[in-house]
Amino acid sequence: MNIVEAMYRRWSEGEGDGSWGDITTEPEGVEYRDADADGVPARWAETAGADPGRVMVYAHGGGFVGGSLDSHRKLAGHLARATGLRVLLTHCRLAPEFRYPAQIEDMLTAYRWVVGQGFSTVLAGDSSGGGLALLAAVRVRDEGLPQPAALLLISPWVDLAQTGASYESNAGTDLVFTREMVRGLVEMYLADRASPKDPQVSPLYADLTGLPPMFVQVGGDETLLDEARMLAERAGAAGVDVRLDVFDGQLHTFQMGAGNLAAADDAIGRFREWLRPRL
Repeated sequence: MNIVEAMYRRWSEGEGDGSWGDITTEPEGVEYRDADADGVPARWAETAGADPGRVMVYAHGGGFVGGSLDSHRKLAGHLARATGLRVLLTHCRLAPEFRYPAQIEDMLTAYRWVVGQGFSTVLAGDSSGGGLALLAAVRVRDEGLPQPAALLLISPWVDLAQTGASYESNAGTDLVFTREMVRGLVEMYLADRASPKDPQVSPLYADLTGLPPMFVQVGGDETLLDEARMLAERAGAAGVDVRLDVFDGQLHTFQMGAGNLAAADDAIGRFREWLRPRL
């Protein structure tokens, strides 16, 4: 069992959110401090010499029902070290206690709080957080707010209607994110409040015109593979500068293995090299 599979097992067995981060090494030279982003719980991850004017606003994954500032703290630290940016890890309200649209409203609140202080931004996230980051970018564009310089999306969950064929083609390798499991997450999150194909729910169906450059990373063995492919195709057709990297043999959000998994370190390094000229 590899370290990403171990994370999956913890998810399926209902272990605490903080344990997800056990597969991530503690990054050196990163300081953390909690923050209140206008009512949204958040945590800064920053290194000495970080760019004082730019902030990466990061939304953690967890299917809208899990994940925390603890589960993704060390991943945020690795991103801060690699990119030289201050990272603001955000925590949106969780279903089923809080259902759609609470999560996207929290994400937008945190983003407005950051840009209201004059920072330039990068929007990023993994899994459901990747979907939130993309939804936020669409709303930011529509509301005329300062746009992020770039989007970094890790295994983004962007199609709650589950139209991707990789739910079947990768069923033998991705034993956690089955169609049935994801359908259950959708039911808890939406509770018939909106259609899974509503563009304000699933950004795969949104108008992506005018969005900033986008870098999407996905595991070749995960069931969300086709969502990443479809997103890249639709973004490119809308004129967005988009890059899609598929990591053969890797599972959902394998970047959580930073410091322990060579593919994770490679992926984060690719983010750094791609982002540098765009800042």
